[in-house]
Amino acid sequence: MSLEKNKAMIRKMVEASNKRNLAKINEIIDEFMALDFVDHTSQVRGRENVKQEFIKGLKNYPDLHMTIEDISAEGDKVWVRFKDTGTHTGEYQGYLPSIGKITLAPTGKKFTMTGVLIYRIVHGKIVEKESGVYDMLDFYKQLGAIEYKELPEDFS
Repeated sequence: MSLEKNKAMIRKMVEASNKRNLAKINEIIDEFMALDFVDHTSQVRGRENVKQEFIKGLKNYPDLHMTIEDISAEGDKVWVRFKDTGTHTGEYQGYLPSIGKITLAPTGKKFTMTGVLIYRIVHGKIVEKESGVYDMLDFYKQLGAIEYKELPEDFS
């Protein structure tokens, strides 16, 4: 499959997600994702489990919108630099390195998150989300889970 087709596949997934059309999302997942797909960032395995994660995301962030800031492809990889915006209205489960697993009750707060995703595509199917790098520090700050202060100007 061409590099442009690989990028188009990722764009279609993002567009369907942004439209919040569950039937279309399921159709695109069935069409583009391998049955044994693995998301190494969230430890989700299998196409059906991905569908369940989408349902949970639609519920927890009803206005979530991803903007692709940049997308590139080489070999069997597609890199996506993105910005998400949304409102935290459902329970969030995550991880803080110094604390471990955390659960946040719905805050109703709006957030913006940036990051980079790397997908691997083989024979026209997405087989892995190999990496996801998210600005979680700022995300947690926006939700009120952590507080950090600016360093003083004379800090060295």
